[in-house]
Amino acid sequence: MLQNTKIAILATVLASAGAAAYAAGTMENDAAAIAQAKIPLTQAITVAEQYVGGKAARAEYEKIKTGWAYDVEVVSGAKVFDVKVDADKATVISSTEDKADRDDENDKAD
Repeated sequence: MLQNTKIAILATVLASAGAAAYAAGTMENDAAAIAQAKIPLTQAITVAEQYVGGKAARAEYEKIKTGWAYDVEVVSGAKVFDVKVDADKATVISSTEDKADRDDENDKAD
């Protein structure tokens, strides 16, 4: 029984370490990738703010199916929009009203 417990603990520790290493590698790749973007973050924010008619509250650089894009959260009145801006063309790919706070995915209250 003690042997099985030790194996289970070791497996959990190894899985956690692997997940942490993968997350760190992914963040480094995203951070390095932004240097290749043809438009700066500030321009993407301006495009998103003008498209929705509001103010940016958050922005991220992320990989999507079609390539790299900026995901800008824009507040307009009482509404919040997630606006995806193409990182090469400075065009809006999509804009959707954000019904829940996606920054806090683990919060059951949202």
